[in-house]
This record gives sequence, structure tokens and C-alpha cells, in this order.
Amino acid sequence: MKQQYNIALAQLNFVVGDIEGNTKLILANAQQAQSELQADMVVFPELAITGYPPEDLLLRPSLELRVEQAMAQIAAAELAITIVLGFPESDEGMLYNSLAVIQGGKLLAVYRKQSLPNYQVFDERRYFESGHEPCLLDIAGTRMAFTVCEDMWEPGPVAQAREAGARLMININASPFHTDKLLQRQHLLKRRAEEGGFPIVYLNLVGGQDELVFDGASMAISKEGDCRFLAPSYTEGLYALTLDIDEQGLCEFSLQERAPGLSREAQVYQALVMGVRDYVNKNGFKGVVLGLSGGIDSALTLAVAVDALGSDRVEAVMMPFAFTSQLSLEVAQEQAKTLGVTYQVIAINEIYDAFMAALSTEFAGLPADVSEQNIQARARGVLLMAISNKKGLLVLTTGNKSEIAVGYSTLYGDMAGGFDVLKDVSKTLVYQLANYRNTEYMPEPTEVIPQRVIDRPPSAELAPDQVDQDSLPPYDRLDRILELYVEQDCSAETIIAKGFAADEVKRVLRLVDLNEYKRRQSPIGVRLTQRGFGRDRRYPITNAWPLGK
Repeated sequence: MKQQYNIALAQLNFVVGDIEGNTKLILANAQQAQSELQADMVVFPELAITGYPPEDLLLRPSLELRVEQAMAQIAAAELAITIVLGFPESDEGMLYNSLAVIQGGKLLAVYRKQSLPNYQVFDERRYFESGHEPCLLDIAGTRMAFTVCEDMWEPGPVAQAREAGARLMININASPFHTDKLLQRQHLLKRRAEEGGFPIVYLNLVGGQDELVFDGASMAISKEGDCRFLAPSYTEGLYALTLDIDEQGLCEFSLQERAPGLSREAQVYQALVMGVRDYVNKNGFKGVVLGLSGGIDSALTLAVAVDALGSDRVEAVMMPFAFTSQLSLEVAQEQAKTLGVTYQVIAINEIYDAFMAALSTEFAGLPADVSEQNIQARARGVLLMAISNKKGLLVLTTGNKSEIAVGYSTLYGDMAGGFDVLKDVSKTLVYQLANYRNTEYMPEPTEVIPQRVIDRPPSAELAPDQVDQDSLPPYDRLDRILELYVEQDCSAETIIAKGFAADEVKRVLRLVDLNEYKRRQSPIGVRLTQRGFGRDRRYPITNAWPLGK
């Protein structure tokens, strides 16, 4: 005869470093899972006590004491429900990324993560030692194994658990989002479930932490590799999961609720919204301010900001100059009105003239060039930062990945700010997201980004009749070249062999290399790809690496 065992998946949003607050969140949800869901076990994410990734907070002298106090507080609650959570464990001068199983005030077991990721955005070997032993407990007539995140990406921990007689695996995670990550996880879990011959409970963190976004999408996988439960992405909550255990201890999940799949545009857009919301709120900003130029990038940024924070916490500023078109003035005002944000127009003509007067001696006898264009951008940056200081608003910059890659931006101008929403969004994807926001994001299509903005040729409007294509290849070609070079590390010769003109490829790649110094000074932004600028891609500013193979 089968018995039912109820597991609550605590797909929650923790704050890095807030050990006291995180502990309260763990206890509140454990009590709720026990009383409202009648759960026998509640599972929390990797390093739930500290939040993830805690980075060099793990090196603070008081870490061990604070974590010990938090764990003692959880045990002292003496809850009947079995609590599974992640914490940094200190032992004889070593630090481990560990999982604890607590029940009725007692620590039943501790598992130390064996596979420590040290690639892309991860550098766990900087902080942690690897564990070596499996962790299994006899619970409710079956044998449960416990692992942490990266342990699923290596075959060893699953093989250990199988050899030790595991009938179920609980895997806790802090797995950040990038495009197509959910599909990758599902393929991985299918393979591991088949290898182990047991079902897998996969619990993931949700929320934004600096440039990382954790998308949740916790799930239960049958021993055959089928997804039997999938929690919604980007949604915090306690999710009930029922496990059937037979007399021999074999476990299976019946088909339970599965969240609908999201399109690529929906995944990315929701990641941007969550990234902005959590960065602003967790850092205590009252709201945001951004320059609304009448172009596609600032229009999309404004839409994301409103969806993340509400129109009452967003201010948009149009800062026209002599080269600003009437179309830009009209569409900026139209979008601001549609979204209901605070909107101001502050012309920069007199500010620009004052700069030029102050620089007249320095510039005497020299021809006009990009320097004058940059002064326009920097005048706007000064205004936005002044508003930020006075009102406690975070400045959102609006540069996209394509522009940032080739340096099509101005230091201390349009790069001045605290968070770049589109930092990992190519120009091609910007247009796709704008159309998605207008047609699919809401139950009814709503044109929050004016169609005239989407249709117009992109331009910085820093010179008469200027358009981006005057100095850059068409964005469809540019973005493909950048994808191959930045995200796939292809050489110039490899890219040329794919059918691109040699002179165009070499020019683009040279621009990418030359502008590393700018990117080091740019604001952080939401990571969406497996090779975003920042933590993912770490190239030296000063280098003499030649283009070629």
C-alpha cells in the first residue's frame, strides 16, 4: 500500500547578507508549509541563510558566528516538519557550501557540496572546500539522498547516491537564468534521473542579485525523466508536491501542476523586470529616473521600469538639443503619457553653450569632431545624476549590448548611471522585446511603445541627420558578428569563414577590443546570455593580442 509524503518547495527571494531576515523568512515559510500545506518536508534553496552569491561576505570574520546563531534559531523552533536548507558551514578553518536537514530541533544530517563551479559567473573555489561523501537519510520508509546545485551537472554525486541505495534525490539550487536555461536543466535532470533510477526534486532560488537573475522554475522529475511538476518562473511562493512511496520504498510523483512554458521573449522580458525590481528595492532606492530620447532603447527601458516598479516610481526626462527631431519630442511625450510616469522636458542648449564657452581656449583652432557630440551626452548625464542625488532615484542607463560592445556610447554621458537594463540585450533583441511588450505581455495588446519608435531608423541624434548605420554595420550583421566573437569566442578567421566580409569583421572586433576600458566603467545590468559583459567576460584592458586565428 502506498503512502503519501508531502513536500513543500520554498521557491523564495532571499537578500544577500541579511542573515537575520533570511532566517525569519525560512522559519515563517516552514511554519506555513507545516500548518497550511500539511507538508512533511520543506525545501529551501542553496545558501538560503546568506543569500546567493554572498561573494566576499564569506570572508568576514563574523560569518561563522552569525550563521551558527541563525542555525540555532531554526533548530530552537523545534518544528515537526523536516527542513532542508543551504548554509555556509565552517569546520576546522575550512568553509563548505553545505545542506542541512533539521527536524524537531535536531540536526539530522549535513551534506557538503562536492562539485564547485568555477566558470562563467561562478567562483566558488575561491571560498569553499569540496565535500566528498554522499548524504542519505531513511525518511518515511524510503531512502532520500541530498545534493546541492552543481552536483547535478557532474555524474559522480548521482552515481554515489545510487550505489548507496537512494530512492529519491533532493537537489537545492541557486541557478541563475540565461536564455534557454530551463530547457538545459530539464534535459540534465532527465539524464540524471535515468542514471540514478530515482525521481529528483529540484528546488531553485528566485529573485535578482546585482546582475544575476534567478528564475525559480523548481520541478519534480520522475525516474523515467519526465517532468511531473513545474513551478512558475519568476514567481515567489510555496508549492505543494505529493510523493507516493510504496512498501518497498520506491517513490514516484503523479502528474501535478505544470506551469506553462514561456517564449524566449517572455523569459527575457520577465528577467529584466525582476532584475530591475530587486536591484532598486533591495538597495533602497525610492524609484528610478532615465533619459527618454524618443528612441527604441529608452522606450523599452521605460516600459520595463514601469512594469517592475509602477508608474509612480518612475521619472522620464526628455533633454532636447538642436539636433533632436520633432518626432522624438512627440513620441517621448506620447509614451510618458501612456505609461503615466512623471515627465519633464529640460533643454540642454544653454548648458551646451556654457561648456563650449568654457572650452573655447582649449578648442581654439581645432576642427569640430565627436568631442562636441560627447558634450551633449555628458550634459544630459549631469542632469540625470543631479535629479538622482536630489530625489534619491536610481539612474537607469539605456545602452544595449550591441552599442556597448563597440563603444557606441559616451563615458560620463549616456553611460552615467547605476543600472543598465539592456546591457546584455542585443539591438536585434531590443526590437523583438518591444514588439513582445506591445502585443503579448498583457492579456490585451497595449501599445506602450509607440509604433513610430519601433519603425524609425535608430539614431543618437548628436549630429544633423545622423543614423546609427552611418558608422556601424546593419544590426542584423553586427549582432551576429558580436555573438560569435563575444559569446562564442570565435576568432576573426572563423567569423570571416562564415561568410562575413573580412574588413567588416576586423573593424568590429577591433572596436570591441578597444572599448574594454569603457565597459569596465559602465553600470551593471541584467545578465541574459552565457557571456554577458562583466562577471562572464574578463579581458584585460591593456593587451596586444592580434586579431586572427
